[in-house]
This record gives sequence, structure tokens and C-alpha cells, in this order.
Amino acid sequence: MPDDPTWPVHLRDDRPPDDGRLLAQLADAAHLASRGVPTSALELAERWGQRLPLPGRSATVLLWEALATVAAVDLSVARALEPHLDAAAILAEAGQAMPSGTTWGVFAAEGPGVRLTATPVDGGHVLDGTKPWCSLAENLTHALVTAWVGDERGLFSVDLRHPGVRVTDGAWHALGLHEVASGPVELDRVPATPVGDPGWYLRRDGFAWGGIGVAAVWYGGAVGVARRLWAAAGERPPDQVAQAHLGVVDLRLHAARTVLAEAARLVDDGKASGGVGALLASRARGVVVEAAETVLTQTGHALGPAPLALEEAHARRVADLTLYLRQHHAARDAAALGRQLLEGTGCPW
Repeated sequence: MPDDPTWPVHLRDDRPPDDGRLLAQLADAAHLASRGVPTSALELAERWGQRLPLPGRSATVLLWEALATVAAVDLSVARALEPHLDAAAILAEAGQAMPSGTTWGVFAAEGPGVRLTATPVDGGHVLDGTKPWCSLAENLTHALVTAWVGDERGLFSVDLRHPGVRVTDGAWHALGLHEVASGPVELDRVPATPVGDPGWYLRRDGFAWGGIGVAAVWYGGAVGVARRLWAAAGERPPDQVAQAHLGVVDLRLHAARTVLAEAARLVDDGKASGGVGALLASRARGVVVEAAETVLTQTGHALGPAPLALEEAHARRVADLTLYLRQHHAARDAAALGRQLLEGTGCPW
């Protein structure tokens, strides 16, 4: 079996030496954390969350390189790191601080037949109901959770160690991201602190930036899969078909890398706010997810069944990335992008 490369993922060629050293250290840390998911992954998130920059503060490209670097090593570790960093960014955007020694998730999904409501009580709020898709809820200390406040969704910080929080057992059957259980959570009169006004979570500029951060994770995961294709070229002389697979993968990854780097620049230049930022996020996520799906297809065609059947690391990477990409809603997100374009001021091209 080939060695698993764990070198950093870069979105720029002119990075400062200090950034390169930091990413190399992070790649090594992610490799070590991958041996003890979720506990070691959350320890990495808490430790590195204090070292990595927030988006929109002149170093967004480094933040997204860090997410991609961890994802290229192990997507389960990245799945623990990304929401913790997102929670830190959300709290900072709201003028609040993340307490030291805590690990956070962001639970903002909705699902059919379930609802989480926030009720004012004694100057605060309590949450009641069921929240779906709560990754690592049993292992985290805190989470930012969306809940219905009348007809709007508000955002609340919650201590997941409260006795009114119950993680549904046996709900997670995924083969991809197997160690990152993401089943529903039931909340019963759980105290919650508002973070922003109702509706603020979706209106803020950082919502789009966080969405691009997830795309950086997808990109890193695709790089991790593509590195196996590159390794195969060193195992035997590649014929013209193998060269074609490499060429197609490079085209897609280069496009995704370019889009992420440009998006980071626009965020830091203050040119990714409001509707402009939402459009940027839709485009970036769409480009990256198409690149990642192409990597999965081309690598599968090029390598055949053997790595999927006989190499645990590669098989897990493919399964993890396949599931992770379904955070993108495919044709529905493409339709949403089309709607954004039609609501603009003219032809976008």
C-alpha cells in the first residue's frame, strides 16, 4: 500500500514562510489526531482554534488553507475542526468570545417532521424539541443552535452537558465519516443564550464566508483522493489514458483552487458583503463540489476497484468525501444560483 502523503494544501504560490511552517505543523497534528477521532480531533480543534485566523481579517486565505490541509489528511478530523472554527467566527461577529477549554459545533439544519423552538423565560430562553444533524453532539461541550422564535430562526449558544440534552442513540449508520456521529438531539427545557437577533444568523456576511470555508474542506478532501491518483503514476508508467485522468483532475482542482483564492481575497478586501457575498459563496461552492465529484469519478475510473477494496485509507477517504459533498444540494443549489443571477442588475457574463 502506498504511503499517505500529509503535506500541506496551498491556495497561493507566494505564501509567507511562517504560513508554510504553520500549515506543515497542522498537517502533522492532523495526522496524529486521525488516530483518535473524535477525542483527538476535538483536542486539535480546541488547540488550533486559538492559533488560526478569523475570516475577513486579512488572513482568510490562510484559514481556508488550514481547513484544506486538515481535510487532505483526514476528513473526519476536518469535520470536527471546521464547525469549531465557524462557531468562533460567529461568536466574534456577534461580539462574543468563545470560552477557553471548550469545543463547539454549529447545529443549523432543519428536517421534516421535527422542530426546535425557543421560548422566553425569566429574562432568557429555553429550547424544546428535536434538532437533526447534530455532529459530535455527544462529544462537544457547546454548540450554536438555530431554533424557531415565532416565524424566524434565532441563534442560541447551548451547553450540551445540560441534563435536558439527549443524543439519540443508534441513529448514525453512515460508512463515510463513521466516527463523526451526526444524528438528532432532543432538547427539553435547555437554557440558551441568544446570539444576535432573530434572523441575524442567516443575514450576516459571515454566513456566506462560512459556506466557502466548508468548500475549502471539500477541496482538501478532493486533493487527498487525487494524491492517490498521483501516487499511482509512480507505481507504473502511465499510459495515455492515465495521463488523461491526471489532466482532467488537474484542470478541476486548479479551477477550484483559483476560485477559493480569489474568494479569500474578496472577503479580506471587503468586497464580499450582502448579496455579493452570497453570490460569491454559491459560485465557489458549486465550482468546488463539481471539482471534487470529478476527482472521485476520474480517480475511480483510473485506479479501478483495488484501492477501494484493499486500501483502508483510500476507501475511507472516498466514502468520507462522498458523504461530505452532500452538504451541497446539487441541482437545488444550482437553481438557487440561477435565481440569484436573475435577481441581479443584468447579464453576469
